[in-house]
Amino acid sequence: MKDAGRFAELSAPAHWQVVDIISDLHLQASEPGTFEAWQRYLAHPPLGRAADALFILGDLFEVWVGDDVLDAGTPATGEREFQRACAQALHAHSLHTPVFFLHGNRDFLLGPKALEACGMQGLEDPTVLVFLGQRWLLSHGDALCLDDTDYMRFRAQVRAPAWQREFLAQPLEQREAVARGLRAQSEARKRDTGHDPSLWADVDATAAREWLQSAQAATLVHGHTHRPGEHALGGPGLCRVVLSDWDAGATPPRAEVLRLDSQGLRRLRLSPDGATPPCSTC
Repeated sequence: MKDAGRFAELSAPAHWQVVDIISDLHLQASEPGTFEAWQRYLAHPPLGRAADALFILGDLFEVWVGDDVLDAGTPATGEREFQRACAQALHAHSLHTPVFFLHGNRDFLLGPKALEACGMQGLEDPTVLVFLGQRWLLSHGDALCLDDTDYMRFRAQVRAPAWQREFLAQPLEQREAVARGLRAQSEARKRDTGHDPSLWADVDATAAREWLQSAQAATLVHGHTHRPGEHALGGPGLCRVVLSDWDAGATPPRAEVLRLDSQGLRRLRLSPDGATPPCSTC
């Protein structure tokens, strides 16, 4: 878990008035509907107002096995071509809107070359965003799921620089095969425990409260758990706001943006024709 008192900070420029925050799109070639919903969001801003910055709090991709998937000399496959199309779309968006990214549990290997190709600026997890006179703590959220001890051990292993160097030294095809195996194991665990996210490990409230107190912030914004909502954490006004995942193939479809502006935090549900009115104000 992040040591108290060691939080990165990003101070928004004075001209920023609107910030959009998303996470857990899990973009993959096998689910084109979600990619299309994301493209519509980039092209047609919710409520007719483009954000001054976009923050992506991890798991933008379902899997990322190394930045060399974007190399022009790398043989093309369906998934690699899809990831290149995603990078191109992000880069085009970044030409007029700053895009910030912090790693999730699916795309933790996304490195400097990919950040540059996508036009994204990398953030530490967590990062304090200083915006509109307040401090907002941004995180993917997986580092706070302390009760999921198996995952926490796995996370410590794969985030170690030595492990990553060894893994990235393997041929790309081998890394992709490993990733497919891990995804199959993950799906098997879901079948065993149920696909209902309410049955999965959640963020530890005490740890979240300690993070906020150390960051001198009142609100933690995170994804990962696929349980969108707002949760009081005790203490003076402390809370955590959980982002929605995206899945255009679900019933009903899920595609939601958290918008931060002078009105506070608002959830904007995206439909095929654009954004519906805000579904809630946090």
